[in-house]
Amino acid sequence: MTLTGDVLTWGLPRLRDLPWRQTRDPWAVLVSEVMLQQTQVPRVIPKWHAFLDAFPTTEVCAAAPLGDVLRLWQGLGYPRRARNLHAAAAAVEQLGMFPATLEGLLALPGVGAYTARAVLAFAFEADAAVVDTNIARIFARYHGRRLTTREVQRLADDAAPLGDAWAWNQCLMDLGAVLCRPTSPSCADCPLTGSCAWHGEGEDPAVGSAGVSRTQARFDGSHRQARGRLMKALSQSAVRRSDAAIVMQRDRNTADALVTALVAEGLVVCQGELLQLP
Repeated sequence: MTLTGDVLTWGLPRLRDLPWRQTRDPWAVLVSEVMLQQTQVPRVIPKWHAFLDAFPTTEVCAAAPLGDVLRLWQGLGYPRRARNLHAAAAAVEQLGMFPATLEGLLALPGVGAYTARAVLAFAFEADAAVVDTNIARIFARYHGRRLTTREVQRLADDAAPLGDAWAWNQCLMDLGAVLCRPTSPSCADCPLTGSCAWHGEGEDPAVGSAGVSRTQARFDGSHRQARGRLMKALSQSAVRRSDAAIVMQRDRNTADALVTALVAEGLVVCQGELLQLP
């Protein structure tokens, strides 16, 4: 298939030197994939190293208080990801082994279809087709139409070469990150320019296609920013609930609702008047 051969020929000599590509440890791969959700590579690299220095195995992570995991996670945002990683580590320890099947990985807390296939391909080098936002964008543009979730996964499954899933998925990801970018794609330099149905002309079929990320909501002034302020403060010390509105820079009613949600999510513990990390 032209798509497969051209991508591998282009990508293998150009693979980005990312630290998680040097390991096949499923825990290290899972940590990288969870961190990379909604966070850019340059911010993830130092956090990935720090996290694995502190929690090198699922056993160590599962035995640690969730609060320690959340403190180390500080700065990456979306702390539910840290909570899910901690829960996944506990689930692996309960199983006595790291799941090596799609069904087994999907059963881990916080692990969805993309992450499960990524661990299969990148840790176990199994024949699994990964569909992240870069890959979904490539397939939509290559086929010249908006795709459903089922369609893009089927196309990825059909294109993936047996026995070479690790390299194939990594090359596709790099193609999307380096050339087939969301804006200003470098179509002239793309190895698929001769067979791509879109090749940069007319309406972009990736816009609105399944799996292709949309512009994130504004962070400044958001509830996410307010939550982050409180989580950052709690990583240093406990905060009185009556002071949460000041820390979060919100009115008292809004702050109380956000605190209640954080407690319900298991990210914050309320003991009497004090808020602290679990």
